[in-house]
Amino acid sequence: MPLIYIVDDEPNIRQLAALAMRDASMECETFANGEELLQAIKWKVPDAVILDWMMPVMDGLELTKTLRADKKTRTIPIIMLTAKTDEMDRVLGLEIGADDYIPKPFGVRELAARVRALLRRKAFSEEQEHDVVVAGPLMVDAKRRKVTKNDEIIELTMREFDLLYIMIQNRGQVFSRDMLLDRVWKISYFGDTRTVDVHIRYLRQKIEDDPSNPVFIQTVRGIGYCFAETLEGET
Repeated sequence: MPLIYIVDDEPNIRQLAALAMRDASMECETFANGEELLQAIKWKVPDAVILDWMMPVMDGLELTKTLRADKKTRTIPIIMLTAKTDEMDRVLGLEIGADDYIPKPFGVRELAARVRALLRRKAFSEEQEHDVVVAGPLMVDAKRRKVTKNDEIIELTMREFDLLYIMIQNRGQVFSRDMLLDRVWKISYFGDTRTVDVHIRYLRQKIEDDPSNPVFIQTVRGIGYCFAETLEGET
């Protein structure tokens, strides 16, 4: 049974989210702040984390960055709850490393559906055959979910890895934003295609020497993105 950690300083939100998880046959533990969560993770790592953006002491952005910086929790699916309505606030949350966000107030069935979808995606990725793809200095190991560039490890979030792996497997193929949403986010994301642009930008910052002049992930104007069919030095 999947274990979900829920972090929110509002007791009623914690109770509502916990109800959604239990009704969906998932275990859950709730925490009032980020420090409590981090202490709990020392003893047991959850399958996913639901956290609030606006919390005292350690807000959701800082907590997400902390989780992404720790090897144990780097790939845990994170859903951010937020009362913020500005698009750039939501974009910031995705850039920091959240896999999805849900505006408050939220529906319990939608929350459960998004968590289940993230867990399915993670399980599918972990069950992939051992497949190593090499493109110039980049090496992507699907089984270990490991990316290296010139033999140095590059740390990616779950979404970033999935985006890179899909495109590097199909070099030269142009993917529309809708195609990438369907292949990577599946039913777990009900928003617009801007989230693809956010994750591509963040991915480029990690794998490109010059993100403003990308070599690996090319923009196809008016359509979407593709991984370069050939790279300098390849035959």
